Amino acid sequence: MKDDQVPDTFKAIEQVLTKLSPIELKYELPQPTWHEHAQIFYRLKNASEFLLLDLCVIKESNPNKFLQPEIHNHALVHFDKCNVIQWQPLDSNAFIAKLKERLKTLRVTFDLFQMLTKKEIYRQNDIEALSFYHGYTLRPLVEALRIKYAPTRYNFHTRYVHYELPKPVVKKLESLYFVKDRKDLTAKRKLAEKWFYKILQDINLKEVAKAIEMTVKLFNS
Repeated sequence: MKDDQVPDTFKAIEQVLTKLSPIELKYELPQPTWHEHAQIFYRLKNASEFLLLDLCVIKESNPNKFLQPEIHNHALVHFDKCNVIQWQPLDSNAFIAKLKERLKTLRVTFDLFQMLTKKEIYRQNDIEALSFYHGYTLRPLVEALRIKYAPTRYNFHTRYVHYELPKPVVKKLESLYFVKDRKDLTAKRKLAEKWFYKILQDINLKEVAKAIEMTVKLFNS
């Protein structure tokens, strides 16, 4: 999309949508977005509540077009009159370097912020403790697991974990996510912490690199 045509594009699309159904809800992400694209979500009145239109308009000048199939799968192109779609194979070496730095960060920040959950447990502030547990214990644990089992989507958090992580891993994660009370939270935080450091020990970047190379070959064969 030409850089100056983004507003007109949304206007044209909305005109088409309203012919199909009234727009019940609309939310436009504030600019700048994390991906630097314009993005609007729509819910149509005459459609299923589970049907949400996520519309992202990408400027022609923006190099980040989500065209790395190893991460986003192959895009379904209906038409490309100006030959805009240029596949961007993943740079495996650069990606491994990024994962290496990310693991260093995870190791430090995990250790650094565990006290947030523990402190709120001691204070009996259960809501805050649970929130910190999800943010600073489980979230980095999931990221470490993804680096081990699904490295190209290491930063997808819990998205697709049921499909991309081994079933026993998912089952174990589920047991950590469901917390009964403060005593249970205390115990599960310790289990999650132990598992996190075990996963860091188990991650072999050479094996991760091989997995990434296999993914690259699979999508570019």
